[in-house]
Amino acid sequence: MEYFQILKKDIKTNARLGKITTSKSEIYTPVFMPVGTKATVKAVLNEQLEEMGCDIILSNLYHLYLSPGIELLKKAGGLHKFSNWKKSILTDSGGFQVFSLSGVRKILDNGVEFKSIIDGSSHLFTPEKVIQMQLDIGSDIMMVLDECSTFDASYQVITDAVKRTLKWAKLSINELGKHDNDQDSKLFGIVQGGFDKNLRKYCAEAISEMDFSGIALGGLSVGEKRNLTVEMISYTVDFIDKKKPLYVMGLGDPIGILEAINCGVDMFDCVLPTRISRNGSAFTRQGRINIKNAGFSEDFTPLDDLCNCYTCRNYTRSYIKHLCKSKEILSSILLSIHNLYFLFDLVRNSRIAISNNSFADFKNNFLKNYKTNSF
Repeated sequence: MEYFQILKKDIKTNARLGKITTSKSEIYTPVFMPVGTKATVKAVLNEQLEEMGCDIILSNLYHLYLSPGIELLKKAGGLHKFSNWKKSILTDSGGFQVFSLSGVRKILDNGVEFKSIIDGSSHLFTPEKVIQMQLDIGSDIMMVLDECSTFDASYQVITDAVKRTLKWAKLSINELGKHDNDQDSKLFGIVQGGFDKNLRKYCAEAISEMDFSGIALGGLSVGEKRNLTVEMISYTVDFIDKKKPLYVMGLGDPIGILEAINCGVDMFDCVLPTRISRNGSAFTRQGRINIKNAGFSEDFTPLDDLCNCYTCRNYTRSYIKHLCKSKEILSSILLSIHNLYFLFDLVRNSRIAISNNSFADFKNNFLKNYKTNSF
């Protein structure tokens, strides 16, 4: 069985319909992957995710390493058994924490030394150790350790990060090669290069020449404006091995997802849909709304009239506003279910449009109605 198959290409755009096959599930692409950082997608049950059509979630090795710990996960029979998630799991290597936890980490040539956010103790992540730990917990798709530079980093800093990322990529492949019995776990390389096109091209070509099962674009969605993100994605995909699945890390807003699909991207993840749920925000086809606004007090319609999620079938804007105002936990649950379903539905309809050679029309119609200012 082929790991990744391209089933259909849209004739007017670079969008494509594909299928990734792991030992746990078949994943039709484009696909949005909910983030379950600590082995749980916040405020949502696994059964609810499955009902929504979710075939893969993302967890974070750095946080799992700190708690509950790799040894405990091994004793439990791996991450899938521990969390009772029966479908696929992609694990981030901890590379993003190089960026997000810059105050408690030190980048070395052989890896990254972190201070624990729990007790301040020091821990060294090397490319080899990251592969070993992901194999230990049974990850279906593993990410290499990489260095993600900040949006405003200097040319020299970005250049050093690219060199280190490529060095670590080779070490990761070599380490995986020592584990012939673990072929169920696939390894993705990561393209860095900041917002310098020459460095992006150099890194993309170098990663494409290596024996990875998939390729990710890292170092995007780190504070830059969306048009710059899309520009960099559009530019970089020309230098990537298109026979492999392409994953943009940390992208999760509806407009960004559609623009990336248009460029030929297959996979996305982001904390956005569940994070904004905890702040009272919801995706709708007219744009994001803040349910805490006074205008929703007597609004007895669903969050989105065309949405078929559990929340929209059963509850009104007025009730959810009441829950938010009362600081009831149920507000986060209902909004998380809706926001995740909204993105699943968006990529599901994108796949249908690609199969019909109508993705450009689908994208344009969606963007025409989706207002970027929240209300």
